[in-house]
Amino acid sequence: MEEQVFHNRIDLTELQQAVSNIKQEINKIIVGQDDMIELLIAAILADGHVLIEGVPGVAKTLTAKLLSKTMAIGFSRIQFTPDLMPSDIIGTSIFNLKTSEFEFKQGPLFSNIILIDEINRAPAKTQSALFEAMEERQITVDGKTYPLTAPFMVLATQNPIEHEGTYRLPEAQLDRFIFKIEVDYPSLDDEIKIISEYHERKNTVDINCVNAVINAGNIKDFRAKVSSLHIDPNLISYIAKIVNQTRNNASLYLGASPRASLSILSTAKAIAAIRGRDFVTPEDIKFVTTPVLKHRVMLTPEKEMEGISSTDVIKQIVEQIEIPR
Repeated sequence: MEEQVFHNRIDLTELQQAVSNIKQEINKIIVGQDDMIELLIAAILADGHVLIEGVPGVAKTLTAKLLSKTMAIGFSRIQFTPDLMPSDIIGTSIFNLKTSEFEFKQGPLFSNIILIDEINRAPAKTQSALFEAMEERQITVDGKTYPLTAPFMVLATQNPIEHEGTYRLPEAQLDRFIFKIEVDYPSLDDEIKIISEYHERKNTVDINCVNAVINAGNIKDFRAKVSSLHIDPNLISYIAKIVNQTRNNASLYLGASPRASLSILSTAKAIAAIRGRDFVTPEDIKFVTTPVLKHRVMLTPEKEMEGISSTDVIKQIVEQIEIPR
């Protein structure tokens, strides 16, 4: 008789408590946006970068700042502008008159959480300075490589409506973001709550009321736990089928890469852990699939003209594939 293998249960109590504390701190100021907050926490646990897209005024930057406040780690904010140079973000070598040598002065990219406001406003030269940092967690200047301190996460915001003075992000750079989160307008009930709470706070937003509840050590431990979560081989096939379908779909000109498959796997594990399970379910995969894929696929010009979005096509693909049970 074949021996049945039981997987050791992973204790996720501390992780769940930390996630609950983070949500509680952010909700001191932010109303609603539950999915966005959950996806941001999942990205931290999966060691990925996030692109947040939404019209002005939906609290994209504020949520990113509040998230960083809940963690006792380094934070820097960079406002991208059309005249921003690579040296403005990675740093520059300065001549020291005392030693008669050049010394490297680190730029704001040398931190843990980097909030980049309006990422699509900077030219290609500055965007390319992010490539190495985002992918390899290091920066090379004048032939010398400087490793970045873990955790390292880029949270970038962009406005989808205003195209004046913006640059389209290259596909290679978009692929480096684990999620693209689209922030929508709040519901009527949430908007009433936003106005009421703002009135009660006497028209002020004090982000100092948000406390740090985790540190770099906690993040390292939680990531180790998340990576060791169980996933059934059938669900691995399920992920592969979804991504493979994006490459064979008549509505898509460009499909997703294997990096997308790995991103779905790691973020589905993170969502499972956030929800208190040490195993992945098809629902976890479905929850992360759209934010993982929407910026990695390109519609054919015909479908774009028809007004179909990449989100519609991804949802269609997911619905067509049989869910393993």
